[in-house]
Parts: sequence; C-alpha cells; structure tokens
Amino acid sequence: MDKSKVYYTSFKTSDRENLLGKMRRLMITAGMKEIDFSDKYAAIKIHFGEYGNLAFLRPNYAKVMADLVKECGGRPFLTDCNTLYVGSRKNAIDHIDTAYMNGFTPYATGCHVIIGDGLKGTDETLVPINGEYVKEAKIGAEIMSADIILSLTHFKGHEMAGFGGALKNLGMGCGSRAGKMEMHSDGKPKVGNTDECIGCGSCYKICAHGAPIIENKKARIDHNKCVGCGRCLAVCPKDVIVSDFDGSIARLNCKMAEYSLAVCKDRPHFHVSLVCDVSPNCDCHAENDIPIIPDVGMFASFDPVALDVACADAVNKMPVVDSSVLGENIKADSNHGDGHDHFHMTHPDTEWKSCIEHAVKIGLGSDQYELVEI
Repeated sequence: MDKSKVYYTSFKTSDRENLLGKMRRLMITAGMKEIDFSDKYAAIKIHFGEYGNLAFLRPNYAKVMADLVKECGGRPFLTDCNTLYVGSRKNAIDHIDTAYMNGFTPYATGCHVIIGDGLKGTDETLVPINGEYVKEAKIGAEIMSADIILSLTHFKGHEMAGFGGALKNLGMGCGSRAGKMEMHSDGKPKVGNTDECIGCGSCYKICAHGAPIIENKKARIDHNKCVGCGRCLAVCPKDVIVSDFDGSIARLNCKMAEYSLAVCKDRPHFHVSLVCDVSPNCDCHAENDIPIIPDVGMFASFDPVALDVACADAVNKMPVVDSSVLGENIKADSNHGDGHDHFHMTHPDTEWKSCIEHAVKIGLGSDQYELVEI
C-alpha cells in the first residue's frame, strides 16, 4: 500500500513567524493551493464548540484557512450540522448564536457560517455509496452543495469513537439529524423521560408516517412506522424525544467511515488537524476537562485516514498529564504496561481502529503515511 504524505509542524514559534503563519505555511507546503478554488464554494467543516466548552479551536485558525481559500479565488464558508442531542446547537438559530458567542463571526473569520442541514436538521442530500452498512448517506444539503470540502479539526478524545479526528469531523459532523441517528443506532428515536412529556402532539403533527402516538397525554414512538427522519426531536418542546443509542462502537465507527466517504467522494478535499488542548471528551460537551497530554502540533494532508493515524500515533508518543482523566485511569490500572493506547485508556469501553480499518477497506485513504516535518 502506498504511503500518504502527512505534513507536520510543532507549536513552537519565533519572532519571525507566529502560529497563524505556521499554519498557513503548513497548508501551502501540504499542497492546498494545488486545488482549483476559482469561483468555487469551499465548505470549511469545523466544530464551533458547545456553549460552555473552551477546548474548541480558536476562530483565528479558521480565518487562516478562509483567507487562503479567498486568496486562491474561492468562496469559503464555515459549516457544521445540527446536533442529535439537546444542547446549544440543536437548531440553526441556536447553532449560529453559539458559533458567534464562541467567536466565529464573519468579522473574526472573514467568512460566514452556514449550518449544513438547515433550520431543524432536516435539510439533507441522499448520497448513494452502497456501503456495507450504509446505502445512502444522509448528508447536510448545504455541505453537499459545496464544490470543495475542507476539514479543520480539533483532535481530541471522544467518549464513543475513542478520538475525534478528521473522520469524526467529516462523517458524524456532516450527517443530518437522520444521518446521525443512522450512525449511532438503527435511526429510531424514542420518548425518554415520559414524566416530562406533556402530550402536546407536536411530534405527531410533524410526522408524515404517524409514528408518534399520544396515549393518556403521553407520547410514544411506533418503530414499525418510524423512518428515523428526526423531525420529532427538533419540535419537541420538552426535549423528551431522544435517539436510541443501541449500536456497537465498531458499527458506529464503520458507518462513520462510510459517511466520510460520502462527504469526500467525487470532489476535491483537504484536511488540517490541530492536536492541542486534547480534552478527554468531544467539544460537544458543555464543559471540557484538562488535557490528557501536552500540545503536539498541526498536521495536514489530502488523506483524512492517514491524517487521523498520524495524529493518533503522535498522541500516543506523548507523556500523560498526571492529573488528567487518563493519568488517573493509568494509576488505577496496574496492568496497562508501557504500550497502552491513550484513547482506550481514557475511555476503556471505546476503540478507534475499526474506523480506520474500514476507511482503508472502502478506499477512503491509507493507514500508511510518511510524516514530513516543516
């Protein structure tokens, strides 16, 4: 298997070049300017951070990427899709508000925010991939409308996927609400806390298939009728309708790889990951714990699979922050040995290699890489 090139630079700076300058040089050296951006729309897929979280990437980095796109004649926009869970990014209005509160305004980044799957997370494009797990990926419509896809990823731990890298940012992040449900489970929502349900019928009114049923002023979802579109999650005024997370980690990882393929196939794509503030959990949390390792550096590649592997290898070579969740888990496990995986040790119920293996299998990229330090 041919090795993919992954370019790397540390966070060390000098009075001649700051971090933003290093990131620009990294992207240019890695070949981003080789893409034909002329009069083309470029979607920059980024995580704006749940309100209350402070580990997300600073908007300054997004501006560097957006400025380079504009310098090459392109029209960039920042994007993400609405969340499946209840939080500050459940719909496009709240999502944009959160992005702005976290600093991702057009004044700071030089481009606009467009939420990929619309106001309620239901604007999607069905992308045929005929995968082992997914036949048609449900991708945010505005993301699929772009001519070019760029990912700018905060590489960190993740409580379900092991780590959140480029594939997580692309696959899970670009899925519509129904797409996210398909990856997490069989795509069927349910009524969680029935005591909080007020039986208002909003879910029934929005459903085209009659799946929600109101009985004794309480709702339930008939899974024989439900198609997993997620509209009921968007309209529930009490947020009691939730996704049923019943899928295995390996299945989630494989679906996420297939969704990443759907996002990237048949158009130019380029990827940058920053391994800093490596929090144990996703930036979807409304809080962030202390990093599990010291900051590493910035990585860039045309191959998102090789990029994730390179970042994971770099993290696993780093010393552990003793007072972090990872440090505490290692102290509690006397059998971890010297070759443990930082991400598995942070969340022992997770693993990330099945995502990489499946991504290689379906032709998204290579798990072999040549690291080029600049």
